[in-house]
Amino acid sequence: MARMIGTVSRGVRAPIIRNGDDIVDVVTTSVLEAVESEEGFEVRDRDIIAMTEAIVARAQGNYASVEDIAADVKAKFGGDTVGVIFPILSRNRFAICLRGIAMGAKKVVLMLSYPSDEVGNHLISLDALDEKGVNPYTDVLDLKKYRELFGYEKHTFTGVDYVEYYEQLITECGAEAEIIFANDPRAVLKYTKNVLNCDIHTRARTKRLLKNAGAKIVFGLDEILNAPVNGSGFNADYGLLGSNKATEDQVKLFPRDCQPVVENIQKRIFDATGKRVEVMVYGDGAFKDPIGKIWELADPVVSPAYTSGLEGTPNELKLKYLADNEFAALSGDELKSAIKDKIHQKDDNLVGKMASEGTTPRRLTDLIGSLCDLTSGSGDKGTPIVYIQGYFDNYTND
Repeated sequence: MARMIGTVSRGVRAPIIRNGDDIVDVVTTSVLEAVESEEGFEVRDRDIIAMTEAIVARAQGNYASVEDIAADVKAKFGGDTVGVIFPILSRNRFAICLRGIAMGAKKVVLMLSYPSDEVGNHLISLDALDEKGVNPYTDVLDLKKYRELFGYEKHTFTGVDYVEYYEQLITECGAEAEIIFANDPRAVLKYTKNVLNCDIHTRARTKRLLKNAGAKIVFGLDEILNAPVNGSGFNADYGLLGSNKATEDQVKLFPRDCQPVVENIQKRIFDATGKRVEVMVYGDGAFKDPIGKIWELADPVVSPAYTSGLEGTPNELKLKYLADNEFAALSGDELKSAIKDKIHQKDDNLVGKMASEGTTPRRLTDLIGSLCDLTSGSGDKGTPIVYIQGYFDNYTND
């Protein structure tokens, strides 16, 4: 009988990870124990083992305090006025970073993008902009004007007025707060020439525009805690990008030096089973919520490290295209056989070919990372390891 099951994604339970734990051993042991305990579950070549970035960072002890953030901000900006532009609206992701930034400055000019932040958290709706005749591409609003036009809007899901919340955070940390709303990074230069840009995926362009427009000091959030401060954790590539709130006074940074982790897990599994699996570390998936309009990817990348077999993009034929076009006259076993033959004969590179139109044009690691993020969730499932089988199978595999 032909195989009826395709891709399977399993959440694997693991111990609570602490600083100093051997993450390679924890992941390998958890997977092998899961294989032993689950009937019909065995390791196969090209299976995928993925682990959340959080457990890697926790094992590394990659943490920093708000005092560490403050010290780095003060050292880089001189402790006076800092323009903080394009932060995302997040209690988990940015609020604690903002506390540290404010502690390292006398005044914070906070410039928020509108109607939404970079990942889709909305301050206001596009309809509200249209109603008030505001052009977000050209209009710069101060706080008074913003309140006159839009009042006190709260986030759809969290119920938080982030404008008020961020203003309070800044003042509670002893800094003066001034809030403006604009989408051109150069707008902040009317208020200060010292700028910390907090955008994630557009950060290189933002820095370039600011420097070309005469900014005096420009750093990105990726350059805060890109080296240890007073023995703190750090990330040389991403700084505070990808960090999360750990406690009220501490952040967990994005993990570093992940490549040896994935390669060592791959080797350990091969030594134990004789099977070559692929391994990756994943953070946020890359997908958008149609209701809240939030684009999930607040991490700088979906996957900071992965084994070589996960490089590239899918090379797939669109079955419904073949069935409706080239093989429209066929049905039943004849259709099945023709499609299987077509798959066996497909080119190694289908880019630009009509038969692949409609397949997802994204990197494998981004697709798999999204699957993993949805499988593990972000709450109390207790499955920070995801085991995927059949991802590289197609219609011809029995």
